[in-house]
Amino acid sequence: MNDQAEALRNLVRQDVGTPPAERAAPERQTRILTITSGKGGVGKSNFTLNFALQLQSQGYQVLVFDADIGMANIDVLMGASPKYNLYHLLKREKSIEEIVCLGPNDLRFIAGGSGFNDLLSLTKEELQYFTEQVLSLSGTVDYILFDTGAGLSKESMTFITAAEQTIVVTTPEPTSITDAYAIIKMVHAQQPDVRFQLVVNRVTDRKEGKQTADKIRMVSNQFLHLDIPTLGYIPDDANVSKAVKRQIPFSVLFPDSAATRELKELVRRFEISQPMSAPEGETSEAGGVKRFLSRMLSFMK
Repeated sequence: MNDQAEALRNLVRQDVGTPPAERAAPERQTRILTITSGKGGVGKSNFTLNFALQLQSQGYQVLVFDADIGMANIDVLMGASPKYNLYHLLKREKSIEEIVCLGPNDLRFIAGGSGFNDLLSLTKEELQYFTEQVLSLSGTVDYILFDTGAGLSKESMTFITAAEQTIVVTTPEPTSITDAYAIIKMVHAQQPDVRFQLVVNRVTDRKEGKQTADKIRMVSNQFLHLDIPTLGYIPDDANVSKAVKRQIPFSVLFPDSAATRELKELVRRFEISQPMSAPEGETSEAGGVKRFLSRMLSFMK
């Protein structure tokens, strides 16, 4: 994989596709965001979907990549049945535009299927095609959200360490807290400049949410010298499970629910936390996506 990764890193450093003279300048600065958790069952994918919808309601263009290996279920949460998924892209059967689907409120998403299982064993030609296709998204959306698998699989780590920032979703359960810290520790050791933010899901009240976040923040500060801001606390709202059963995002089905109200506040805090410009050295129109792909390929070598 070393020669393959090096060749593709060289590709990422170049403009791909349409010659510069013919390419219209994208209007948006695309940011890459991963959403993860230390363990399964904390509501990460449901949070990702509704977070994306609320970002879009604020005027942002968002694309969700379902990168949860073995548990890809973003489409299920929306009651969607995509004809194509990431597998068809990785095997060069379809372009990225052909596998993008529309969910509620025209939210764009890419179903994972079994595709990410194959990511780390692609041929040079398949990986080159994937790289070119992801680069074509530059400037077409404001945010690309990768809903990664829970835990520390190599595939999940590939995306988390390559992204500009990561939201870690946890719950007040002790095992969830411990596992959330474990994934922060592992990612920080491999890529110290990944920006983390915390979301505590299924809290009984704000006090419990703050106590949970403070535990993670305290050990991260003490042992990793890392200050992790908290985005918010999502209450344990019965409307969330009702929406899951009906396969409609809770923020769409129950726009006035306690969970949706807190999510809207969380999105506002997220907006405020975003840097006004691209990271230093990323003046290219495709800087954020190129940086993501370069780091991803470095991790894969």
